[in-house]
Amino acid sequence: MSLSVETTNRSAPPVADTRASRPFWSVVRDYAELTKPSINRMCILMTAGGMFLAPRRADGSFSLSIGAALLALLGTALAVASANALNMWLERDTDGLMRRTRNRPLAAGRISETGALVFGVVIGVVGVAILAAFSNLATTLLGLGAIASYVGVYTPMKYKAPLALVVGAIPGAVPPLMGWTAVTGTLDAPGLILFGVLFVWQMPHFIAISVVRKRDYEAAGIKTVPGVRGLRNSKIQAILWALAILPVSLALPFTGVAGWVYGVTAALAGLGYIVMTVRGPWPAAADARDTVPDNMNRWAHKLFVASLIYLPVLIAGLSIDVLL
Repeated sequence: MSLSVETTNRSAPPVADTRASRPFWSVVRDYAELTKPSINRMCILMTAGGMFLAPRRADGSFSLSIGAALLALLGTALAVASANALNMWLERDTDGLMRRTRNRPLAAGRISETGALVFGVVIGVVGVAILAAFSNLATTLLGLGAIASYVGVYTPMKYKAPLALVVGAIPGAVPPLMGWTAVTGTLDAPGLILFGVLFVWQMPHFIAISVVRKRDYEAAGIKTVPGVRGLRNSKIQAILWALAILPVSLALPFTGVAGWVYGVTAALAGLGYIVMTVRGPWPAAADARDTVPDNMNRWAHKLFVASLIYLPVLIAGLSIDVLL
């Protein structure tokens, strides 16, 4: 499987080398930025949530020691960081073509390509090694698979077809399942449902982003649903995925790990998510304008905000339910 990304006809403009005589901590910050810290924090939170939901001992205590839990979180965090860093290394040229990414460390020339590649590989190897040594086979394989699929499949596929959105959502949904398997060692229904919720949630979330950033993605040669299928198709897909989140999220109480508090929260949050997806304009089927109309932009912004609200609300409802 090739990890290269074609950049024909979309190479970035040359950037100045800004690496000379830089303060040490400035370099450290740039390497940390390669890991996409905001995404990594969310992944750690979701992994911890999977651990928290997993079965406990008969006396109610956690099945995993604090040390083992912290090592599992560290291994997961390093695996996610590696995938993000290698993704940024592969996209170092196209990042320079987009307004939101042109100031990333590699695109701006603040760190070397070799240094970024070595950094990404090393933290990935360390992360998987920690999972292998201190967790279990299921969690290790999930972490390794997430890196491989995100870097080796999703990243190059972004420049081929909008189906990459679905492929990229798979490693993006793995962290809560890794949290579950870190405790149980097995792929059970509750862990798979957590994976399903996060997988489905990502679809309207990223469709909204790709509508707002349509021209930016097109400039970089990235194939998105709005860019390839059109705005009307984007809205239809967002609605269908939002509808799917209700049955997926409401399946969790039937496994016995969540009760009515979570069920009510999931139902109300899911309905709200659907309403925000359905509301707003319906572009004409033949509308192929390069510029996204203002009313469609507003719809995408509102859907993006709704997606950011949905997940914490769902997590809060689940946490309250488990604690009661």
